[in-house]
Amino acid sequence: MTTRRRGLLLLALVPTLLTVLGAHPAAAHGTMLSPVSRAYQCRWHDNPENPTSAACKAAVATGGTQAFYDWHEVNLANAAGNHRTLIPNGKLCSAGRDKYRGLDLARPDWATTQLTAGASVSWQYRAAVPHRGQFELYVTRDGYHPGSPLQWSDLERFHTQADPPLANGSYQLSARLPAGKSGRHLIYSIWQRSDSPEAFYTCSDVNFR
Repeated sequence: MTTRRRGLLLLALVPTLLTVLGAHPAAAHGTMLSPVSRAYQCRWHDNPENPTSAACKAAVATGGTQAFYDWHEVNLANAAGNHRTLIPNGKLCSAGRDKYRGLDLARPDWATTQLTAGASVSWQYRAAVPHRGQFELYVTRDGYHPGSPLQWSDLERFHTQADPPLANGSYQLSARLPAGKSGRHLIYSIWQRSDSPEAFYTCSDVNFR
């Protein structure tokens, strides 16, 4: 093929390449920093290649290391608010994605963040790629047992916040925790983009004192 013909062929392919690239907008990646999500804990506070905590070790053994290098991508591209329909019980922490199945392990030894029931809190949600959207925060109901697979019925919503302020690469969430909680619980977050059907999910293990 001559140089001129190769050049013409490349020019002919340009519109197709632009169409393909344009069909995949940049994803809005992120996860909860405080209270720390399971994904962030195993990636940055532990070591996916040689985990030291029993929970992260089990999660890596179950799903491999790649899930924790992609800690910011526990998402569903076409959620559009249909979270309960798309994510099965027992698979909330992974968003029903096999890649992240290690996050669904029902164990009582995930690292916890200490919280005070009824307190006002300021939390950070790491936004690798910021986008407009709404956050929903849930806490497990009284009687929750960390050794049982997480069910939708285990959760009660306690806070929603649309387009929180962004500072130092993280969204700043301000919420009041439910009163009367004690012991081990789980905070579940949903970040539903308003400029896309994409949504992100996190599980953070906490201990109310």
